[in-house]
Amino acid sequence: MTEAACDKQKAKAQDTEDVMPDAAQADAKTACGCGKEAASSEEKNDAAVAELTEKLQQAEKKIAENYDMYVRAMAEVENTRKRAEADVLKAEKFGIDKFATNLLPVMDSLEKAMEHAQKEEGLMKDGLLAIYRQLVHAMEVSGMKSFEPVGEKFDPNRHQAVTVVPPAEGQESGTVATVFQKGWMIQERVLRPAMVAVAQG
Repeated sequence: MTEAACDKQKAKAQDTEDVMPDAAQADAKTACGCGKEAASSEEKNDAAVAELTEKLQQAEKKIAENYDMYVRAMAEVENTRKRAEADVLKAEKFGIDKFATNLLPVMDSLEKAMEHAQKEEGLMKDGLLAIYRQLVHAMEVSGMKSFEPVGEKFDPNRHQAVTVVPPAEGQESGTVATVFQKGWMIQERVLRPAMVAVAQG
C-alpha cells in the first residue's frame, strides 16, 4: 500500500475513533501494514544491537589477551636484559680465570726465589723484589688476592687438607695448623685453595 493510501486509511480510522477508538486504530494499522513494518524494524534493531554487543565483547576479550601477551613479552625482555648484564658482569669478573690460574705457579716460583734472595745483597735481590712487587700489584688490580688461613676453622671450600697434625697447646681441633701453599681468590671466588695441615686430636 502506498503512503497516500496508508494516510487515507488512518484518516478513516480517525473518523470512527469516537465510536471504537481502539478497534479503529488497530484496523488502520493492520490494513496499511504499518504495525508489521514497525515490529519488523524493531526486531532488526534488536538483532543489530545483539550483534554489536557480541562483537564488542569479543573485541574486549581480544584486547585483554593482547595486553596479557604484551605484559609477558615485556617481562621476558626485562629478564633477558638482566641475564645479559649478569653474563657481562661475570665475564668481567672471571674472564681471566684461566690466565690467572696459569700465573700462580710463576708467583710461587718467584716467592721461593725471593726467600733465597733475602740472604744476599745486591742488584739481583733488588731486581727480584721490584718484579715481585709489580706482579703482586698487577694481580691485585685484576681482583686477585692471596690468603694464608693459619688458625682459621677448616673450610673445604677454601682449604685443601694434605695432612692432619696434633693440635698445639691452646689450638682448637679442626683448625688450620700449617699452610704449605697459600690460597688465591679472584673477586669473591676461590681460584686455588690453600694447601694446609689441619689440627686434629
